[in-house]
Amino acid sequence: MIAEKMLSFMERASWIRKMFEEGARLKSIHGAENVCDFSLGNPDLSPPREFDEALLEEAQRTGPGVHGYMQNAGFQEVRERVADQVEKDHGLRPNPAHIIMTCGAAGGLNCIFKAILNPGDEVIVPSPFFVEYGFYVDNHGGSLVPVASNDDFSLDIDGISKAINDKTKAILINSPNNPTGVLYDENSLLRLGELLQEKRKETGKTIFLISDEPYRRLVFDDEKVPGLFGIYDATIVTTSFSKDLSIPGERIGYCAINPKFEEAELLSGAMTLANRILGFVNAPALMQRVVSKVLGQSVDVSVYQRRRDLFKEILMEAGLEFVLPKGTFYFFPKTPIKDDKKFASILQEELILTVPGSGFGCPGHIRIAFCVDESVIERSREGFKKAVEKAKNL
Repeated sequence: MIAEKMLSFMERASWIRKMFEEGARLKSIHGAENVCDFSLGNPDLSPPREFDEALLEEAQRTGPGVHGYMQNAGFQEVRERVADQVEKDHGLRPNPAHIIMTCGAAGGLNCIFKAILNPGDEVIVPSPFFVEYGFYVDNHGGSLVPVASNDDFSLDIDGISKAINDKTKAILINSPNNPTGVLYDENSLLRLGELLQEKRKETGKTIFLISDEPYRRLVFDDEKVPGLFGIYDATIVTTSFSKDLSIPGERIGYCAINPKFEEAELLSGAMTLANRILGFVNAPALMQRVVSKVLGQSVDVSVYQRRRDLFKEILMEAGLEFVLPKGTFYFFPKTPIKDDKKFASILQEELILTVPGSGFGCPGHIRIAFCVDESVIERSREGFKKAVEKAKNL
């Protein structure tokens, strides 16, 4: 009755779902106030005041067409403003006609893959990676090809080079990264751009560089996320406002095509058509107008940095090894035993919910989402210590 592929997908995507279901069970037994749930990357901070003000202002607009269709790529005036912001982030201003407003970064990625993939094409992604990527690529006939990152989760350029073949259509990066919190430095990105340019000279074939950037503004310690448009011409950026404005349920984001890409017009047309025929039609009209007024704004990132520093202390006390995240709201520590699923189970005994790294293509780790109140983080301190001791005594 159910498609075999979907049954397979349901199994592959099961870990986050299982943690959610287990969290609900534990909360019903022990009370929500006694469970430390670090399983979901659902931002808990309120949107910035500027967003609330813009929302109230736009909600009061009335008249014919206010909530009607617009061009499938979005309102022209919104794309003009987005192009200005993209120039600030990436160093070059794209043609506003090559901005596509989307239903979040997920909608953006699906539009990109619909536009560029032929059946059998491959998309390389550094591992660990956001689990949904494989499903998005498969939606459009492609295959995801994970390439292990270095031990510190930086890009393994040599590994990526070896994975490239005549089926490779794109490299997909995510920085700051979910689940590791790692920020790819400019030097590694320059090397990646040089690699893709070399491959183009060798084969005559263009490989796209796709950057998924929903955490671009959630960075710590005055770090900067490098711009990409000056690094490689066949670059497409997609992002959402879900994390930096704390509005994941509003499903609003955009794609931007590098103005140096010679076939930007054709690519933009394909992505705009994909926006329509995938059933998105267009990004939400109200949210387009609202976010265009708060471009570059974000929640108070210092709150997430404070939580990161608290968790750093707790994990160090527990004896867990980790790479300190430079952005996002995730830790991705090594587990004290090889079986990350077993360790996640031991943590559950201490009423702590995390997600096994196996769900992100990287066994031997767990993902901890610290988009929760500091009191919840502090309450987990002794539980982490006990779980590590239990694991060591197995």
